[in-house]
Amino acid sequence: MKIYRSRPGTGFRNGVLGFLILIGAGSWGCAGGLGAQHAWEQPPPALKQGPVVSAEALTRVRLDNGLTVIVLEDHRLPTVSLGVTVRSGAGSVPRGRAGLARLVAELMNRGAGDRDALALAEAVDALGASLSVSAGWDSMSVDVSGLSRDLDFLLSILADVVLEPRFDAGEFEKARTEQLAALEAANDNPAELVRREAMEILYPKHRYGLPTSGRKETIESLDREAVRDLHRRFFVPGNAIVSVSGDVDADRFVAALGSVFGGWSAEAGAASSFASTPAPPAITPGARRILIADKPDLNQARIIIAHEGIARKDPRRIIAGLMNATLGGSGFSSRLMAKLRSEEGLTYGVRSGFGMRSQPGPFSISTFTRVAETRRAVDLLLEQLEGMRTSNPQSSAELADAKSYNVGQFGLGLETSAAVTAGLVSLDVYGLPADSLDTYRARVSQVTAAQTRRVAEELLHPSRAAIILLGPANVLAPQFEDMGQVEVVKP
Repeated sequence: MKIYRSRPGTGFRNGVLGFLILIGAGSWGCAGGLGAQHAWEQPPPALKQGPVVSAEALTRVRLDNGLTVIVLEDHRLPTVSLGVTVRSGAGSVPRGRAGLARLVAELMNRGAGDRDALALAEAVDALGASLSVSAGWDSMSVDVSGLSRDLDFLLSILADVVLEPRFDAGEFEKARTEQLAALEAANDNPAELVRREAMEILYPKHRYGLPTSGRKETIESLDREAVRDLHRRFFVPGNAIVSVSGDVDADRFVAALGSVFGGWSAEAGAASSFASTPAPPAITPGARRILIADKPDLNQARIIIAHEGIARKDPRRIIAGLMNATLGGSGFSSRLMAKLRSEEGLTYGVRSGFGMRSQPGPFSISTFTRVAETRRAVDLLLEQLEGMRTSNPQSSAELADAKSYNVGQFGLGLETSAAVTAGLVSLDVYGLPADSLDTYRARVSQVTAAQTRRVAEELLHPSRAAIILLGPANVLAPQFEDMGQVEVVKP
């Protein structure tokens, strides 16, 4: 067994209170008299830098079977949060089995070991604890939390769900039926419909082209053997991370963990290419496409403008995030919101962002507007995109605001020990340096306006972006005929 401990730091409280320090005591009012600035008129404070977690609180262990263990001690409250995360998710499932990871996650929550679905739920509820199983693009997680006095029982529940899920036939049929019903219900959600069409345009042959929940035809093709196969391939110790945070003694927990998970071993050939996500197209779309998903009954058109983005490990990720905060990622302070909502009154909300996954996900802008104003809104969105990358790049003042916003969001995201542990697990999933939380604020502070301009030029492509619209085609199509060929589909 190998044990690695973090370098010394200034304490866990820095991660929890970092955002409170950032805003500064003098920013709450204007006590300096009539001439004093309001808080929102003052320049952002200097960015707080330093470690998030102290060395004394954090323990990293690797068991002999390859299982990674992260323990974060925080004795302020008598609670614990435990989890097992595997480094494979919906992106690692073949396109023809889209939705399988979500189905497996649901079934793992419906019976394990000697307990069927009802008995498992009753055992967890009896302690006032919680149990959840989830599936994202790049990982699957089993999480259980409760009082620290019940740690041994919680650990046994976690082990049962991870190692011995029942996958009962009756529960399989119910879970698959419910997933199909949820897909049908999503057909009444305009935001979901337009996003489905957008991803299919960008990734017509790749897994990213279908949602994590799958499609009707892929879910109907699944059986219990497919469920067992995914669990067998993904849930192997060399592909897993056990994490615990809260009122726990690290040495005692690791000892207990060894007796529960120490005998967990992988079957021969389990760690196959099935557990990794294939690379999507490097450029998508290659040329502008305009697609209208015809929904004649809508009074508001849904709009997505999208093209390829970057991966979670891309060295430009922090610079891109700061650039995007000014463009459309920071709510009311973003350019897109200021232009389309505040100045033009075309929408209530607009947002842009990069879907950073193990492989490059999409960059997209999404909004909605009155059907008659759709072309005007799209023109303004493209204008803002082009301006950010050429004639109107992010200014030094905008960059300073973006840094303050991003570091503030970072601090708010680390308010609990469970949140910090989740961040550490995420770094492991994506193969990022273990000290990335500690160094994040320093790396943000070093970004320059010249860097964000260069990244905008490299990563924003309004001239060839896909334009996907949801609304009445007979009204929308004439608005876009002069932009190129318009495709109309039934969603």
